[in-house]
Amino acid sequence: MTRSDVRPQQARENPEPSEAPNPMPWFVLLLTAALLGFGIVYIARASLDEAPELGDGRTLAELRGPAVAPAGAAIDGAAVYAARCAACHQAGGTGLPGAFPPLAGAEWVTGKAETLVSVVLHGIAGPLTVKGTTYNGAMPAFGAQLQDAEIAAVLTHIRGQWGNRAAPIDAPTVAAVREETAGRTEPFKGDAELAAPE
Repeated sequence: MTRSDVRPQQARENPEPSEAPNPMPWFVLLLTAALLGFGIVYIARASLDEAPELGDGRTLAELRGPAVAPAGAAIDGAAVYAARCAACHQAGGTGLPGAFPPLAGAEWVTGKAETLVSVVLHGIAGPLTVKGTTYNGAMPAFGAQLQDAEIAAVLTHIRGQWGNRAAPIDAPTVAAVREETAGRTEPFKGDAELAAPE
């Protein structure tokens, strides 16, 4: 191509970039190699079974916590709610429209205690009407994950929050419902199976 064949648009173009004779400074290569070598040596010398005393001093048993809460220990229902329920029902008990029902002002929350306990123990799968709106989702069963005292604490918490005014629920009530419904192996089928709240 001769100079006369070059169009004005081509003349404006910059040449293609190239690395020239020095693509990467030697000290960058040396630093990268040194860091890689240090990482390999550090990982190779690290022990995976260090004694817990070298950390914050807690043993594995302490980190796991007690399998059963000590008798008489106060359980924070708000903490159980934040850990287990707030993701779906939200921190303010408002739920998510069309997905998860609200707990604030819900007739199921302020209604019959035994029905509410049953729902938490075994969960729900199917349409459930809350405050005139039907929700067709699923709520997991918490019976195997939470102790009676924890269920009582979280239900007492939601029955006294966000404008709800219902009597607290105690652990013996949860234990009685757990025993009554011990043979149940599947979630409740929403409105079709649960008695209307009183």
